[in-house]
Amino acid sequence: MANNFKNAVKTNIAIDSGTYTTVYASPASKVSIILECDIANTTAAAIDASVTITDTSASVTSYIVKDAPIPAGGALKVISGQKIVLEALDSIKAAASAGSSADCIVSILEDVG
Repeated sequence: MANNFKNAVKTNIAIDSGTYTTVYASPASKVSIILECDIANTTAAAIDASVTITDTSASVTSYIVKDAPIPAGGALKVISGQKIVLEALDSIKAAASAGSSADCIVSILEDVG
C-alpha cells in the first residue's frame, strides 16, 4: 500500500448558510490523514470561516472551527501540527461568511494502512 501526499484545493468556498464546500473526501476503502488546512481571505474585508469533519460511519458532523475571523487579505491555519484521521468516505468541508471570499487548501497523506 503506497502512501500518497496530496493537496486538495477549493476556490471561492460556499457561503455559510448550511451548505459547505467539500474540500476533500477520503476515497472508498482508504484511510487518509489531514496534515494541514489553511483558509485564505481573498477580499479587502474581514470574513468568518467554519470547517467541519464528517464521520460517515458514525453519521456525525463536527466543527473543527466555527465562525473564526480572518482579516482582509489574511489567512487562518485551521489544522497545523495536529493530525486528523479520515476513514473511508469521511470528508472535510469549509464555508465562509461571504460568497467568493475565501480559498481553502488541505494537505493530505492518503492511503495509509
